[in-house]
Amino acid sequence: MKGHWSGSHRGGNNSSLYLPIHAKFPVRILFLIIIALLAGILITVWNVYQLRAMQESHMTGFHSKVEAVGGSDTSKPVYWIHAKRLESGYLDHIIRVFERIGYSRGGPDSEWDVLWTHDYPFTELSMAIERMEKHQKLNHFPGMGFITQKVQLATSNVEFVPRAYKMPQEKDQFLAEASENKEKLWVQKSNAHRGIKVKPVAELDLNAANSFIQEFVRNPFLIDGRKFDIGIYTVVTSINPLRVYIVDDETLVRFCGKDYLPEDFNDVNKYVVTDDYTPMWLMPSFEKLFNQQHFSFKESLNSYIRSKGMDSSKINSQVYSAIRSVFLNKHPQLLKALNKYQHKNVFFELMRFDFVLDEFLNLYLMEVNMSPNLSSNHFMPNKFLYEHVIFNILSVAGVARNVPRSLKKGPEDARTMEVSEKDILVKSDVCGSSQCITCVSSECQLCFKCLVPDQIAMLKESYYEHIHRQSTRRVYPEPMSQDEALHYDTTKDSSLTPNDRVLREWFRARCREDIYWCT
Repeated sequence: MKGHWSGSHRGGNNSSLYLPIHAKFPVRILFLIIIALLAGILITVWNVYQLRAMQESHMTGFHSKVEAVGGSDTSKPVYWIHAKRLESGYLDHIIRVFERIGYSRGGPDSEWDVLWTHDYPFTELSMAIERMEKHQKLNHFPGMGFITQKVQLATSNVEFVPRAYKMPQEKDQFLAEASENKEKLWVQKSNAHRGIKVKPVAELDLNAANSFIQEFVRNPFLIDGRKFDIGIYTVVTSINPLRVYIVDDETLVRFCGKDYLPEDFNDVNKYVVTDDYTPMWLMPSFEKLFNQQHFSFKESLNSYIRSKGMDSSKINSQVYSAIRSVFLNKHPQLLKALNKYQHKNVFFELMRFDFVLDEFLNLYLMEVNMSPNLSSNHFMPNKFLYEHVIFNILSVAGVARNVPRSLKKGPEDARTMEVSEKDILVKSDVCGSSQCITCVSSECQLCFKCLVPDQIAMLKESYYEHIHRQSTRRVYPEPMSQDEALHYDTTKDSSLTPNDRVLREWFRARCREDIYWCT
């Protein structure tokens, strides 16, 4: 048995039982190897994908930081500042506000949304302005020099502007006036606003071209013995129709460097507010209100006036009237200057109207400043005033609204979520009546089927300005009470442009329905 077994092991039919394992199961092992290899490949591919995604995420974050510093993040609106000597910092507050409201800084070659220029831009940047698209904004209107040039303003016979005579054209009229009113004092000015000084008539240069001689307000309202002026920040958002606002909760108050002495006009620091003026916080009468209690410039001044038994609201009503008078006086020239531009709703303008008061709180407009100073380099506490002003005017002008660039440049129907036709419609009782089956009646001019597309766009913009006005107040079209809106004589509007008539009637209709729209 033992030998038989040995023989069977070496040469019998069951010899396959003793083959190596890899020879016995070759198919199963190969299958397992292929599965392992495929799994490894899949894992490798997944790791490569994840690594690529991490790299892209890192680079996106890196580029976002770079763009925030000096490039243009395409997801943000872009502002372009065009000005000289930017390194001096006089526009730092403007830059800071733009960045705070979510803008990236660009340049002339970027896809900019807002162009802010310090100087009047319509010559130097004429090509860029003519190529503007309807979603872009520029902080100047064409033709505003009719208001901001001192000779133009002073000789316009506008209410609240002291009487002035243009030299040398009106030399004879001036001499006649001076001869009949020898008690009046006179100053000679020019667009340069330099060398202003009260002089006897015999010392005035009656042949100086581009100058004017203006009556001097000799009985100014004084605080702590100092003469002062009041700066009202004003923003124009449209010319046709005319829409004008002021920053209503704050103002700039500047005092002369020395006490006012009516018998001494040799020292201009006693009666002219210069760049080196005395700020409110250094005046004794405002130590408690402004310095300790932190009231605004405007409220500190109003409180002081009330403490003297006088009505400070008289100032506000005169301010509104004066600003309206100026714009209505210059409106024809502004309309003409605007006509050459394809897109007429891409402009806005910040100005400062400077006033003085006499001892009876009568108001006088001295000048209107284009691109008023917004730098606190000289007076650091003015920082808060300037940034407040900038934010408010950017808000009402439609620049500070948090609207994605894709929406600003998108189709009209994409913007209806901001304001639609339904938001602007008024006078439902009238428009739904048989009277307005046609548009013949003037009562139906604001009904939807009677409005043309340009009027609808105009009312949408007016609606949006009103709800985003922040601390600004509408000066024109003038605010009114609900009672005034109910009993308004529309024949007063006959001399207005068609768009102005429609807009004024729209505000009156809204005021009658909701007091929120009255002011």
